[in-house]
Amino acid sequence: MTHPAVADLIARSNRLGADPRTTNYAGGNTSAKGTDTDPVTGEPVELMWVKGSGGDLGTLTEKGLAVLRLDRLRSLAGVYPGVDREDEMVAAFDHCLFGKGGAAPSIDTAMHGLVDAAHVDHLHPDAGIAIATAADGEELTAKIFGDKVVWVPWRRPGFQLGLDIAAIKEANPQAVGTVLGGHGVTAWGDTSEEAERSSLWIIATAQAYIDEHGAAEPFGPALTGFEALPDDERRAKAAALAPHLRGVASADHPQVGHFTDAGVVLDFLAREKHRELAELGTSCPDHFLRTKVKPLVVDLPATASVDEIVERLPQLHEAYRADYTAYYERGAAEARARGEEPPAMRGADPAIVLVPGVGMFSYGADKQTARVAGEFYVNAINVMRGAEALSTYAPIDESEKFRIEYWALEEAKLQRRPRPKPLATRIAFVTGGASGIGKAIATRLAAEGACVVVADLDEATAQGAAAEIDGPDVAVGLAANVADEAAVKAALAATVLAFGGVDIVVNNAGLSLSRSLFDTTEADWDLQHDVMAKGSFLVSKNFAQALVDQGLGGDIIYISSKNSVFAGPNNIAYSATKADQAHQVRLLAAELGPHGIKVNGINPDGVVRGSGIFASGWGANRAAVYGVPEEKLGEFYAQRTLLKREVLPEHVANVAFALCTSDFSHTTGLHVPVDAGVAAAFLR
Repeated sequence: MTHPAVADLIARSNRLGADPRTTNYAGGNTSAKGTDTDPVTGEPVELMWVKGSGGDLGTLTEKGLAVLRLDRLRSLAGVYPGVDREDEMVAAFDHCLFGKGGAAPSIDTAMHGLVDAAHVDHLHPDAGIAIATAADGEELTAKIFGDKVVWVPWRRPGFQLGLDIAAIKEANPQAVGTVLGGHGVTAWGDTSEEAERSSLWIIATAQAYIDEHGAAEPFGPALTGFEALPDDERRAKAAALAPHLRGVASADHPQVGHFTDAGVVLDFLAREKHRELAELGTSCPDHFLRTKVKPLVVDLPATASVDEIVERLPQLHEAYRADYTAYYERGAAEARARGEEPPAMRGADPAIVLVPGVGMFSYGADKQTARVAGEFYVNAINVMRGAEALSTYAPIDESEKFRIEYWALEEAKLQRRPRPKPLATRIAFVTGGASGIGKAIATRLAAEGACVVVADLDEATAQGAAAEIDGPDVAVGLAANVADEAAVKAALAATVLAFGGVDIVVNNAGLSLSRSLFDTTEADWDLQHDVMAKGSFLVSKNFAQALVDQGLGGDIIYISSKNSVFAGPNNIAYSATKADQAHQVRLLAAELGPHGIKVNGINPDGVVRGSGIFASGWGANRAAVYGVPEEKLGEFYAQRTLLKREVLPEHVANVAFALCTSDFSHTTGLHVPVDAGVAAAFLR
């Protein structure tokens, strides 16, 4: 049974975490103290429940809480070795845990446990951090809040900060919270309702003061030529740039991307001070851990063409990498002077790229991380706006940023992450992906870590199939008529805007008309070839350009057929177009190999169960040709194979996955039979 204090804590946390202006994703933490029964002694024991390391307030559940004995936690003050060794206290929290299970205690545990209040909130609200990063933040805190909120100078999160806030709470009984310089806010209350009320009052009061007293144009006047482009032009330009930008962000490690053209971003980039403010970097520790200390800003106006930006990118990227490397080397030298050995540099590519008139591209190891990085930079823009409206934006200095970014505790957290799946960071586009073989391939690729775009003729069907696979951070569905180049181009644009680029292209869309030579009409022939031969050509042509623009290699897979090499009765249009697809594999393998792009094919046969083609009448026709009941067609096909096994969509998906892995890094131009052994279709 859930303890009442825990129920209140989770409800409060979820409400506070629901608004990104109140606290960012996985940022901040909340706690509650209460009494429970010790199962060993049967005596009451004072406990604290606090959001654990890496958790998110908006989605917090009881499993995401660390539970500690309050007496043991507070006793740690007696063995605290001082600020130079305060990181050691995180390991000491483990000796204060109550029972087994629960989340790992975070670095902020001391802030909650040492403060003499039943309920404590630590949040990263935009308005609060605006005050915390203003050059005269201490004076503003007193002016805005009087003696109800106390200023705390910048200090890294840790045990000493907990001691500092506890002392402030004791010395200022009238106070309901603090503004933490360069960081955020902390508030408290005797009840959960009181703590939440105090938190929201601090945020609302800060925002109201900014709104009333802030400058009208804190980012300066508008820059001529840097205004937001019209919607359609902006999205088209973003789609054209996306593969090039992903290549920039992935020089050290492959990344997934996210794009936003939110008004707050476009307005920031249209203003005079956007470059100097971007150069100052973000401030709140949660911000720059996600966004790096500063973004890469394209220093060209919105009127610059795609070609002009692409030509400029190598110089901007080289300068960014040199600047970040110098930042790392300065920080590492300071760390070694303190007797510390910092973690190795994690990469010098940008996590945020800002393009005037177009918007923001953000990057991460998966779509959620990329999306959240963008959300954090929106928070950072809001913070800069508030600070500049009242004062001057003055984030913490570079050395402190480095100590946070390359903190040994943060590195340990990164090392605890699960090992990436084989297709992590890869983005797949699957045509005919809403049923049969296509759906099985999309499902398998997503299960192996890829982001997947399910493309099919009907948008609702495609979206339904994507939803069955996972949420929009993993799979999206869209309409795509592969026989229409405009539709293919639109699908490519939607793909790169959804995930930043593309790595795997699966040409699976198809249909089949089982008719004799004399019954096959010109319209039948054209339809068959438009969808499969022409459709595969159009998809490969357009998506291959994105692969080349990225410079990251990639895979193109054709779902051809046993019929591409086997001559069967009453199958002229289908088999001819499959032979066309099979030779496209060889031709594209030869042409795209210099770009590191592998092109391979799969030749299935007899895939009846789950097949959209067979369900649409092809199965009935083939059953009639072979003289068997339609429901027995799969068994019939199995019996004519060497292995006597029925082929299912999942078997084709297995090969599609394998071809995309490093195990096939040196294989291109191959056709893999997935037919359980049809000797007449052996490749020669």
